[in-house]
Amino acid sequence: MTVNLTARSATALDDVVQLTQDTKTDVINRALQVYAFLEKIMHDGGAVYIREAESTDFERLKFF
Repeated sequence: MTVNLTARSATALDDVVQLTQDTKTDVINRALQVYAFLEKIMHDGGAVYIREAESTDFERLKFF
């Protein structure tokens, strides 16, 4: 399989590889699994909330 990434996506991939020390293949596989999980939750009527470090406010995650 070949994937053509935008510059922004390629930078994000490199950032995650640096943070996790995983391979690019592992990062892409994990990203797809997480994305599928989140989409299923939202498709089934659920919601996903995130909170940044040192914040008490939760924000609802939305994909466009």
